[in-house]
Amino acid sequence: MATVTIYSSDFCPFCVRAKQLLAAKSVAFNEVRVDGQRELRQEMMDKSGRHTVPQIWIDELHVGGCDELYALEREQKLDTLLTK
Repeated sequence: MATVTIYSSDFCPFCVRAKQLLAAKSVAFNEVRVDGQRELRQEMMDKSGRHTVPQIWIDELHVGGCDELYALEREQKLDTLLTK
């Protein structure tokens, strides 16, 4: 199973949706909460080039945010990435 990392915020509905999709697929993920953590948010921005949450990685592949995660699911590509 792939390693999934999600940078998130407790107050973000998109983060909740992304985590719900992963949980529905029984995918364990490493969650990095950036609320009030300037250093972690900067780390996320440095890695992704984006400032919004969630930011999701599957292994070393930066998937993007919630919309991109759901797009992979609709295109039936998510399961393949998760099982590499």
